[in-house]
Amino acid sequence: MQCPKCHAAMHTYNRNGVQIEQCSGCRGIFLDYGELESLTRLESQWTQQAPPPVPPAPQGYPAPQAYPAPPAPAWGAPQQGQHGGHYGGHGGHGGHHKNKSFGRMLFSS
Repeated sequence: MQCPKCHAAMHTYNRNGVQIEQCSGCRGIFLDYGELESLTRLESQWTQQAPPPVPPAPQGYPAPQAYPAPPAPAWGAPQQGQHGGHYGGHGGHGGHHKNKSFGRMLFSS
């Protein structure tokens, strides 16, 4: 099969029951309509899964305790949420983290 974009050879991969064609030249991913429906179905199943229950603490160990509240900030210290700088005080990388979606996990190598 040839890539519709750059005409290089295409390779077919089977990931979680979904056939994906990937171009060896431009690395593009191509799906047919049935495969796209399969991906959306798997994505909805992935997001509806409940997290596993927390196992009970082993006998003989105390139950986990919450950390104590942090002390009040000193006078003149920045308030919570004011980290200073233009980029949120996290090295200029935004400071937020998003869990990987099913699609991201499917297409990662």
